[in-house]
Amino acid sequence: MTAVEERMPKVQSAAAPTPFPPIEEYAFLSNCHTGALVGPDGSVDWLCVPSFDSPSIFGSLLDREAGNFRFGPYGFNHPVSRRYVPGTNILETTWRTGGGWVVVRDALTLVARGGAPDTVTPHTRPPTDDDADHVLVRVVECTEGRVEVEMVCEPIFDYGRAPAQWRLLDADQHTAEATGAGATVRLVTDLPLGIEGDRVRGRHALRAGERAFCALSWGDPRDVPQTVQEAEARLADTTRYWHHWLSGARIPDHRWREPLQRSALTIKGLTYMPTGATVAALTTSLPETPGGERNWDYRYTWMRDSTFTLQALHYMNLDWEADEFMQFVADVEANEDGALQIMYGIDGRRDLTESTRDELSGYAGAQPVRIGNGAYNQRQNDVYGAVLDSILLHSRNSERLPRRLWPIVQSQAECATKIWQQPDQGIWEARGEPQHYVSSKLMSWIALDRAATLAEIRGDPRLAAKWRGTAEEIHADILANGVSPRGVLRQHYATDALDASTLLAALFHFLPPDDSRIRKTVDAIADELTENGFVLRYRTDETDDGMSGKEGTFLICSFWQVSALTMVGEMQRARDLMERLLRVASPLGLYAEEFDADTGRFLGNFPQAFSHLALIEAASRIILHEMLGALV
Repeated sequence: MTAVEERMPKVQSAAAPTPFPPIEEYAFLSNCHTGALVGPDGSVDWLCVPSFDSPSIFGSLLDREAGNFRFGPYGFNHPVSRRYVPGTNILETTWRTGGGWVVVRDALTLVARGGAPDTVTPHTRPPTDDDADHVLVRVVECTEGRVEVEMVCEPIFDYGRAPAQWRLLDADQHTAEATGAGATVRLVTDLPLGIEGDRVRGRHALRAGERAFCALSWGDPRDVPQTVQEAEARLADTTRYWHHWLSGARIPDHRWREPLQRSALTIKGLTYMPTGATVAALTTSLPETPGGERNWDYRYTWMRDSTFTLQALHYMNLDWEADEFMQFVADVEANEDGALQIMYGIDGRRDLTESTRDELSGYAGAQPVRIGNGAYNQRQNDVYGAVLDSILLHSRNSERLPRRLWPIVQSQAECATKIWQQPDQGIWEARGEPQHYVSSKLMSWIALDRAATLAEIRGDPRLAAKWRGTAEEIHADILANGVSPRGVLRQHYATDALDASTLLAALFHFLPPDDSRIRKTVDAIADELTENGFVLRYRTDETDDGMSGKEGTFLICSFWQVSALTMVGEMQRARDLMERLLRVASPLGLYAEEFDADTGRFLGNFPQAFSHLALIEAASRIILHEMLGALV
């Protein structure tokens, strides 16, 4: 190795030894208000309360000293098995120790509403019969032998900035309260507690047939279970909730039934029930580049996700969730020019100013840790198409165009008309110079095409003709400037580089599937924009995205490739890629944003709604083709 090579920065492997568990080994819990990640050692390493985008109280996901909550056998960190209770978001972990066996069940619980309004996370949507009680419940049962269990609860509030101030609330030492940074949590357990500085701890030996529990609450103190029987009743109520919800989903009797079901449960788990919004992912700042700076806060709602969300929800017959999401879209406040932002807070807020938490180490050393997302005020011309396509999908499914959505159709169509010729940051929110991205032009075409159809549904031929004419103008512009000399859709007008977002031309029927430009684009991405068969969104050395470092393959892009292969008739290639994608799911069936093809590790925020939405679409296209083929 030369002296120059020795001075060059080393590329960190996604599988480099680190005290942080691999991203794919985390389990996801949800009560549709917030979510938690549970590591393989039984530690809750990520929990923000009371909502998805609140400051964390357990942040060991981003710094091993930023708070955690472990409940499990003392001295053992590697369980025998972990699974979800079938058809739920309840985690069941089985442990074998030197003395016996224990099973731990963890859940963010949902129970029947008592009629009182939720003052912790107030609703703008009609409350449902069952809702979150703002409690994390954990129950352990010894099934054989004798096992000593330990509970260690060490919240550090405000993303690891404010250690907890604990106090015991009862003489028997079974209830304690922690405060910090203006927040309060209450812990109830049947283990005797002791305060050790910033944490509380309890230990107890269980024999076969014995159980113990702990419950952490950030809501009404009266809502916390007081006994193991009450804790198990909460778990039973939560099981019934998830089973009842899932029974309303249309999931075909197919070999891919389980990944479809898990994706549905994950998407529901990433839904913020009080407003109907859907968060892009549970986490912030899980790195897209190992040890790098491509770390973003995804705990918000992207308007571009709307059309993919509506497609998946309506495909699965989850029309209530689809309508709730559309009502959220109808509620959000537009910019001064009438355009919707590319993203909003889950409560509809517009200001998502980005800051960094430089005192946190970051996951496996990836810095900075970001809170907020500076892309919220970027110009991204794809937002209009996503919103209007979702409104059309919803209108066709409900067989009516809701009156409160028509002003949005008008404003977004007019905005798209005004700006489609301008450069922007593109679908991937590049932080380089604005460009004429083909995907943005494509989504502008979708905006005017769908607006014209909606005007026809409403019975306004004048507007329909006006918007249809603009759509045809955009269509012609893309074909004149967005196709390379070899007949492949390019990333933007000033380059011949590839971009996986151009697969949307096939998915949104920009050209017929037998058009040579669609086929050549699909083939070029498969041959030139992949690593070990998995699709990159673009090559970072060919794209000015304002960042450094290499990325992993984007799982949504690989699922888009499956859908595109299906549309051009390459069914076997589509099935082969789909099977490979299903095999790289986490042990619990979850997906992050990216997959490192060299190491088999996940990268990026987790679990990622976009990945699961694209899985549902890709699988449904293949399943539909197989079902239709069986009828011929």
